[in-house]
Amino acid sequence: MNKMEIPKELIEKLKSAKSILFFTGAGISAESGIDTFRGKGGLWNKMSAQELASFDGFMKNPNLVWEWYQYRRKNVRETEPNAGHKTIAEFEKYFNDVTVVTQNVDNLHKRAGSTNILELHGNIERNFCLDCKTFYDVEKFIEAHEVPKCEKCGGMIRPDVVWFGEMLPQGVFAEAERKAIESDVCFIVGTSAVVYPAAYIPISAKEAGATLVEINIEPTNISHQVDFSIIGKSGEVLPQIFEMLEL
Repeated sequence: MNKMEIPKELIEKLKSAKSILFFTGAGISAESGIDTFRGKGGLWNKMSAQELASFDGFMKNPNLVWEWYQYRRKNVRETEPNAGHKTIAEFEKYFNDVTVVTQNVDNLHKRAGSTNILELHGNIERNFCLDCKTFYDVEKFIEAHEVPKCEKCGGMIRPDVVWFGEMLPQGVFAEAERKAIESDVCFIVGTSAVVYPAAYIPISAKEAGATLVEINIEPTNISHQVDFSIIGKSGEVLPQIFEMLEL
């Protein structure tokens, strides 16, 4: 693992911080082998988003959409949280207030051990009934190749993810904004922070006086707005930051 140039000023900021926010996107999960949607080779480049990730697409061809999400769930089950996910969870040992606000739906933050997670776009390992809103865990229909029916009312079961054209869960988003405003240091990890309204989270943190730290494999549209921009993989950068903090 190559040693990154971690600014000492960042470590000093962390030493005096009380509230830490991690705003994460597809890049951190790509390091575990989960394809990003917009990057080179991403899933969106191979398939139509409107057909596979919209309510209209689901109603038009529910079994096709369900089968694709079953494929994605299989991909998630075959991957493991990487060093980036695990280090974020480790931060809870040294800070009382650590929040993960994620755009990812893969549940890897929870599997890595993080306990305070706000999922802006839902969770692919949950489903719910369109009619009565009963929730079902992924294990319930793990072998289903067609859209299952609700045991209570017979309605169609859909993945608990936010599709194109749908609103973010308002309670979750409001809590994410509140934690952003309260944060002393906000890490932007593996995301270009261009998808709104999720991208308002680091902006809210910045406007409230937080130190913004970007960790990405390449510069992004938000790089010029952050206090520290570290180019590299989160699975390499975050452990080094944490090691310096411990020392």
